[in-house]
Amino acid sequence: MPNEKKLQTVEQIADRFRRAKGVFFTNYKGMTVEQINSLRRELYSAKVDYKVAKKTLSKIACEQAGYPSIELIVAGQMGIAFGYDDPIVPGKILSEFIKKNKLENLSITGCILERQVYPATQVDAIINLPSRNELIAKLAGTLAAPMSKLVCTLRTSLSQLACLLKSLSGKK
Repeated sequence: MPNEKKLQTVEQIADRFRRAKGVFFTNYKGMTVEQINSLRRELYSAKVDYKVAKKTLSKIACEQAGYPSIELIVAGQMGIAFGYDDPIVPGKILSEFIKKNKLENLSITGCILERQVYPATQVDAIINLPSRNELIAKLAGTLAAPMSKLVCTLRTSLSQLACLLKSLSGKK
């Protein structure tokens, strides 16, 4: 029989699932309270929510939000990072935090992107994807390259023509 507090928790988590573009699941077993608070601060500064939740309640919330089953990616003491702007940012922050603090007791067990569940084996490839801003910058550079080459070619041709006219005027 579910109590009111558990129902509220499920609804809060389901709401976060609905709003999130990227969701990363972690196993934080063995971390100290100070380490978890430090991780939360880093995630919060990037506008990422980190929620420690029971597996059963999280599974129910995930189903309520219309996501596929997360049975395969939940393990140990579970924390969930919800990214609302850039879907990959939570994973990058978690990965950097693990490397920076040399934590062996914090691991990313999986993620959900675009309503697809990815296990821990694919998380590294996802984290290494370029961010949205990096992709936009690369696209802009690719689009601008032909125009800049055209301008450079025209400028070179005009300067060569000017040099030719100057040398011809000097001979007469």
